[in-house]
Amino acid sequence: MAEHISTSQHDPERVAFIEKELRYIAGIIKQKGREMLNNYTITPPQFIALQWLFEHGDMTIGDLSNKMYLAFSTTTDLVDRMENNNLVVRVRDEKDRRVVRIHLLEEGERIIAEVINKRQDYLANILANFDQEEAKNLADLLNKLHIEMKLG
Repeated sequence: MAEHISTSQHDPERVAFIEKELRYIAGIIKQKGREMLNNYTITPPQFIALQWLFEHGDMTIGDLSNKMYLAFSTTTDLVDRMENNNLVVRVRDEKDRRVVRIHLLEEGERIIAEVINKRQDYLANILANFDQEEAKNLADLLNKLHIEMKLG
């Protein structure tokens, strides 16, 4: 078994603590998000798909499958259900008729905007316990962590 070699100059206990806290925070966000979805007719995977389309625009089922780490067939079923609920529509590419893109409809946009606003309200209530400098530092550090993760 290969030994894990760390190139970090950071204390392994601190790294373990940060990893655990991020995992716990992600779990809480996921749980709160699911609770918020109870008031809507969409499932958590549909929310994730709608969010990708909302933030990045039209994409093919293949692109959406890759972003969501789902099998192509699973994503096709997901899109079928969302299309039946008038959340998205399949649109043929004008330049290449073989390409079909998933387009977010007004109802899908409305739902995703409402849910994101509720999630932001929840976070704003939590951040009420932080002063302005703490909130700014948290935002800056999360942004830095995100950038480093995308590069790594």
